[in-house]
Amino acid sequence: MHLNGHPDLRLPGTLNVSIEHVRSRALLAAFPQIAAATGSACHEGVDAPSEVLLAMGLPRESANAALRLSLGRWTTEDELRRAAELIARQVDRSAATAQA
Repeated sequence: MHLNGHPDLRLPGTLNVSIEHVRSRALLAAFPQIAAATGSACHEGVDAPSEVLLAMGLPRESANAALRLSLGRWTTEDELRRAAELIARQVDRSAATAQA
């Protein structure tokens, strides 16, 4: 997993990461109950690598693997843990399928 963007100079409550060897659109389709998006906010709804992420220097493969998560004022710790579990489980499944 790779953090996209500066580690400190970023908006609070947002996280954009690329997960190696995973297409973010397929990952999101596996858990519709999580409010997440692919790429950058200005890129939502477009099925192509984010031009913003590419301009930041991300390789095309990493831009296609980008996942954007945002926290709301009322997001709970339990919701965060559940989302992390769902994402990790699906990433593990995807890795197992790719190796088979």
